[in-house]
Amino acid sequence: MNYLTSSRNAGLDTLRALAIVLVFANHYMIFVSGSPAFGWLSEIGWAGVDLFFALSGYLIGNQILAGIRQRQAGTARFSLARFYARRLLRTLPNFYLVLALYACWPIWRGAAELPPLWKFLTFTQNIHLKPGTAFSHAWSLCVEEQFYFLLPALALLIAAVRKPLLWAWLAAAGTVAAGMALRSHLWSGMTPEQLGGGHYYTLIYYASWCRFDELIFGVALALLKNYHAGLWARATAHGHVTLAAGSALLALSWRLLLDDHYGYAMTVYGYPLLGLSYSLLLLAALSPASLLQRWRVPGAASIAVWSYAIYLTHKQLCILLRAPLAGQGWAAESWQAMAIMSAASLVAGWLLYALVETPFMKLRDRYVPSNCADAASSSRSRQTATA
Repeated sequence: MNYLTSSRNAGLDTLRALAIVLVFANHYMIFVSGSPAFGWLSEIGWAGVDLFFALSGYLIGNQILAGIRQRQAGTARFSLARFYARRLLRTLPNFYLVLALYACWPIWRGAAELPPLWKFLTFTQNIHLKPGTAFSHAWSLCVEEQFYFLLPALALLIAAVRKPLLWAWLAAAGTVAAGMALRSHLWSGMTPEQLGGGHYYTLIYYASWCRFDELIFGVALALLKNYHAGLWARATAHGHVTLAAGSALLALSWRLLLDDHYGYAMTVYGYPLLGLSYSLLLLAALSPASLLQRWRVPGAASIAVWSYAIYLTHKQLCILLRAPLAGQGWAAESWQAMAIMSAASLVAGWLLYALVETPFMKLRDRYVPSNCADAASSSRSRQTATA
């Protein structure tokens, strides 16, 4: 399968491309230029990670809930083993290769300290993470991997009890409320000097139990799609309205977070506000009449497909390029350096995608083509019949 030419949702591609652009701008400011080289996009760019979370919450939640619906209807059998195999084949090859660069090639990590490898291998590196360590941006991958492992098991458990739909919505709302309460408690225990510093990031920003908000909002969208067909149809019939509402709410969220990211109100309520904003934009991207779905932004599909590889490699690549470019008279804030580092990040992401990610995705499509065991068996039978 060609993942660039296969049928894709242009709106989701645009949002995923936006997410990696935001992250790149923020990392460039923090680790390369030391100043907002991309203006306010650099300062709010950290919220690109939250957009990735919302996308993952919806896409993975939709896979799981669609599989459970098929199982309930008796048409297929959702398999945890197959789901986990597909996720790991999607995420581990790129991650392990980049981790090997940090672990085995000292030049790549520079002077930064690398946390113990077992924390990366168990996807617990984000827990008590010290800012400024090597490969620190893998914290978000840890949060997503933990989510990938917890959600399907929890969904199957809820599906087995009475009134599963009620319990599913209660679990979603309870998770968001628990995150808000925990952030409130942790923030209240900090001194003014700790707010906005490494202590804040370690205890709140990187911690899984404080950062599931956007993932849960994405799952809520998947829940709406799979179990409330009438409401979903009405919601997606007004894509322009949800696009306008999501854009307005996101602009407000970004403005408030730019003003007071580390304050009490934004620490407690800012992440759910981002989750709601992004979920409205996701709903617009899934609405056939929406401009977000109908307008194919040039290059967005390619950047979206390469985004995971770009995310893993861009930060350290730009750090390493900074000195030689400065030696040529191009400071990190110059347009020449910004253009070269942006292009280099795209090329590195494409190479990692083409040489590592694509072969493993083809293996996945061949040996684990579905999350459902019955569908996978049928697929193999058809392949055998036509061989």
